[in-house]
Amino acid sequence: MTRFLIPALIAASPAFATDWSVKSGDVPLTSSELDALAGQTFTFYDDGQAKFSAGGAYSFTYASGDSAFGTYSIAEDGSVCIAYRNGFSRCDLYVHSGERLILIDEKGDRYPVRPE
Repeated sequence: MTRFLIPALIAASPAFATDWSVKSGDVPLTSSELDALAGQTFTFYDDGQAKFSAGGAYSFTYASGDSAFGTYSIAEDGSVCIAYRNGFSRCDLYVHSGERLILIDEKGDRYPVRPE
């Protein structure tokens, strides 16, 4: 039984489950850009803000003012994975698309970051 359970758990983990829906011209963030996430806040067009803090702390503040807290880590494939305090987790891939920074979620939905 366990020989079937372990591969299923590995396949279900975010690092292995995502086939990123990148478009022609998308360039994933470099390792140095990923290393520099700490201290950055990305604001999206719906006024949501993703804040990356030193030590791996993460928060997302919705336009309503409500916030969700957790930690972030960088996966081997360059995606940014969030583990929320409520037990929910997700991974996103940030890419440069022309002059824009875009978040691509695991479903392939694209969310542009507002320029500063």
